[in-house]
Amino acid sequence: MRIKKAIIAAAGYGTRFLPATKVQPKEMLPLIDKPIIQYLVEEAVDSGIRDIIIVTRAGSHAVADHFDSNVELELMLEVAGKKKMLEEVRRITKLANFVYLRQTKNYPYGNASPLLVARDLINNGEPFVYMFGDDLVKSEIPATKQLINIWKKTPAWVVGCQEVTPSEVDRYGILKLKEGSEMVVESVVEKPEIGKAPSNLAVFGRYILNKKIFKYLNPKKLGKNNELWVADAISAFAKRGRVLAAKVEGQWLTTGDPLNYLKATVEFALDREDLGAPFKKFLIETISK
Repeated sequence: MRIKKAIIAAAGYGTRFLPATKVQPKEMLPLIDKPIIQYLVEEAVDSGIRDIIIVTRAGSHAVADHFDSNVELELMLEVAGKKKMLEEVRRITKLANFVYLRQTKNYPYGNASPLLVARDLINNGEPFVYMFGDDLVKSEIPATKQLINIWKKTPAWVVGCQEVTPSEVDRYGILKLKEGSEMVVESVVEKPEIGKAPSNLAVFGRYILNKKIFKYLNPKKLGKNNELWVADAISAFAKRGRVLAAKVEGQWLTTGDPLNYLKATVEFALDREDLGAPFKKFLIETISK
């Protein structure tokens, strides 16, 4: 069995970026010249996935427009002889098969609600990838591909994670591994107090799940801060099924707040052949002032 589908959660309001996100989805904020969500789609596609389900909120039509054709723009680029730009614009529309779903106010707040929105598009027993719309990973092997490689060897739910410092554990879901194991998950503790975390393995927005997840998502039974958490569903399933921790190799970059968004922008800019050297020079000159 292959993993063919990915669900991308893009239904947040991006309140930390207001007023920029008043009419623009946070996932459409650019990292240089490419919106955040395109990096996620390309990671999924580079991992062998072709069916992308994007769960958005009201007013997020820009996401669908980005991956759709723009005849007027393409004609203008063609007439102007801008072949490389035209090829890139057309390439985006052919990346994957896209389905867009809207998360309405009937769903509770929480990072698991987009799953409920997409549940009818997942078949019984079908594995799929779940991705948060603000977590990126710079790596030689796409982060999603790394999870799939583990899943192929041992079919199970797979949770992407990386180590964080003890002072950061209260920001993330933290894994508790079964005694004597370096991979088998016993539970996930959402944002534990510093000093009380079961480990320093932080979960970020990459999961391989199947339809059984929906048995553990009850919109009337919420968790911490009255939210619906993926962590709670994974913890409940781990008592009966197998969940594996995948320590992802690469640099985890979150774009969920302005400071980390700027850090991610710098990281991607420095990697660019056309921008890296002059941008690095600019940073050094600016810091030295």
